[in-house]
Amino acid sequence: MNQLRNCILGISFGLSMAAQAQSGKEIMYVGTYSVRGSEGVYVFEFDRAAGTMQPLQSVSNAKSPSFLAIHPSGKYLYSVNEGADKLGGVSAYAIDKATGKLQFLNGQSSLGGGPCHISIDQTGKTAFVSNYGGGSLAVLPINADGTLSAAADSVQDAGTGPNEKRQEKAHVHSATLAPDNRFVYVADLTTDKLNIFDVDAKASTVKPASTPYVSVKPGSGPRHFTFHPNGKYAYLVEELTSTVAVLSRNPKTGALTVIEDNVKTLPADFTGQNTSADIHIDPSGKFLYQSNRGANTLAIFAIGNDGKLTKVADQPTEGKTPRNFLIDPKGDFVFVAHQDSDNITIFKRDQKSGKLTYTGQSVKVPAPVCVIMASR
Repeated sequence: MNQLRNCILGISFGLSMAAQAQSGKEIMYVGTYSVRGSEGVYVFEFDRAAGTMQPLQSVSNAKSPSFLAIHPSGKYLYSVNEGADKLGGVSAYAIDKATGKLQFLNGQSSLGGGPCHISIDQTGKTAFVSNYGGGSLAVLPINADGTLSAAADSVQDAGTGPNEKRQEKAHVHSATLAPDNRFVYVADLTTDKLNIFDVDAKASTVKPASTPYVSVKPGSGPRHFTFHPNGKYAYLVEELTSTVAVLSRNPKTGALTVIEDNVKTLPADFTGQNTSADIHIDPSGKFLYQSNRGANTLAIFAIGNDGKLTKVADQPTEGKTPRNFLIDPKGDFVFVAHQDSDNITIFKRDQKSGKLTYTGQSVKVPAPVCVIMASR
């Protein structure tokens, strides 16, 4: 399952939500850091016809519920609690089918500090939590009622990298399920590796795959990872060098091969400090987008038949520090969450060229760092 599916899962909300679809309104969820008055997780209604977001609910969580994921059934939402103590935290919420609003179910430890990413396997039985501060992966069973059980497995990473400030110890940044749900790919910013694990979703356990990892350029800093819709190619944000790596995948073994590394994502005339953050591919598989914090842009690439990238444009995001962003499942809109300017900006997307046009719509949210849509 690619990053787009991880942070934008297609789900069903029943007849009442179908009525909302007919009116052009859809439900969105925003994860935040607990600063500048943030209340926790925010729920919005998106009016597709008008291109606007209206607030529906805020759910109290003072532990920085940053990254979010929706259960494949559409009945539950999960947040990592990045501001929890050294044992970390994950929260489960029930989604009201009629309104899209949330109700807290339960929480569990992520067995490591600074949990920053969560993904759910396609069966909906297992959650994978990446602990940035703890440098580990936690694997949590999901019960039939959507609640989380205590972690059934965990993997501690170790190592250092050439960037002494950022690669002083292991920093696990994301865990991405393969399209076939057989493997999970775990990015460690410090070791410059994608670690590859076989997944047992029923038991909520993992073990190293026959090819246990792929390495990228030292000092590049792997962060987020996404698969092309065709499953043949995958793309990795290299945070510290503001680049992207292109990889091919062996569907039998899950092994990855780098076919293009350190592809530059910054505007040619940019000379300041920058770190890259998020990465998504549009539903057609024709274009790739990557966010840059510092340049405050989305880099836009065309994807060739061989999986390789050609730069199309650099789109200013109309805010400061663009973290996660969302390409809506229909490919018409892009929503960019800005951590440091407290806003989400909305862009119209040209499906032929891949280019973006700012709609002028900017929604106020304190320190937004993840935005996802509950689509039908």
